[in-house]
Amino acid sequence: MTGPRMKYMGSKRAMLRNGLGHLLDEEAPKHKRFIDLFTGSGSVAGHVAVRNAIPVIAYDLQEYSVAVVGAIVARTRPLDADTLWKTWLEAAEPLVHDVQPPVGPWDSEKSVYAAREWCAAQLMLPITRAYGGHYFSPLQAVWIDALRATIPTAEPQRSVALAALVHAASQCVAAPGHTAQPFQPSTTALPYLREAWNRSVAAKTSESLNRVSAQHALRVGQSCREDANVAAGKLHADDLVFVDPPYSGVHYSRFYHVLETITTGECGEVSGSGRYPSAERRPKSRFSLKTESELAMRELLRSIWHSGATAILTFPDHDCSNGLSGDLVRKIASEFFKVTEIGVASKFSTLGGYSEVDKREKGRAARKSAKELILVLRH
Repeated sequence: MTGPRMKYMGSKRAMLRNGLGHLLDEEAPKHKRFIDLFTGSGSVAGHVAVRNAIPVIAYDLQEYSVAVVGAIVARTRPLDADTLWKTWLEAAEPLVHDVQPPVGPWDSEKSVYAAREWCAAQLMLPITRAYGGHYFSPLQAVWIDALRATIPTAEPQRSVALAALVHAASQCVAAPGHTAQPFQPSTTALPYLREAWNRSVAAKTSESLNRVSAQHALRVGQSCREDANVAAGKLHADDLVFVDPPYSGVHYSRFYHVLETITTGECGEVSGSGRYPSAERRPKSRFSLKTESELAMRELLRSIWHSGATAILTFPDHDCSNGLSGDLVRKIASEFFKVTEIGVASKFSTLGGYSEVDKREKGRAARKSAKELILVLRH
């Protein structure tokens, strides 16, 4: 899939170019459906949907993931992006003009804190109030609010526009990795904050809209918000199932709450330097709990085995913070399936390392090279 790039933990884009894509292209045509149980940014689901005449069903716990993937897999025709953008922009521009947010130049700590104070007072603009002055400049945040408020209502235009806005926000966000922590206006980080704040949300949304509009599945599929272990109970014997579970001991919702808020349109009160919504609003996965991850993996693979489906499973080939490891995943898989193993070089997230900003500040890069397992699971 050649759609807009998104900052995402464990992204499969590199693996798709390094063996996984070829494997999927070989295996998918042999099956009646492709099921992506942890779809995330949708790289794999999109790759299969645009190249194979089988429906793709994508699952995730987070609404923003369901939105960006559904915009591709649930549609079989391109859209006229120019007409869509013209109408959308004409509706959003007056809202931005009416608010008249401050525009910088964001060249000091004082100016950033003034931006935060202004944004916090915008009680009718949920994105601006929660994230303006932190992840986004006041102008960026107001544009996101305006575009979100005027999003088309008819489908599939609405789904495509929402996906484009989420992609654009991901590309504009002032954060070193994901959206767990924004850049702070320190001497070392202020230039990076200022550079991010000067990106145009409208321009990025227009670019993303063009790319998403041009992409579509060959067969109508769908994306659903559902726990992977529940979804596994709905599999068929002729399905090809893709399993790319979390490897972090921190719930992924901590890193994508900003995109989740943009998707849903509101987040309630936020707190902390990461501007997190309340815990009740952030989805939790058993795969990110050390006490439950092994049992969750065993239950998932047992369900897939019972269904008779074939699966492709990917996982980092090292010890991970959620208590799983490449060796443990191999062991559990071999309890149920005949396993064919492929190892490839990949990148994995260190959960937003800051060394892109200042290597003296943090001792780790935001992404590290690693060996990743690809396990083909057959009966």
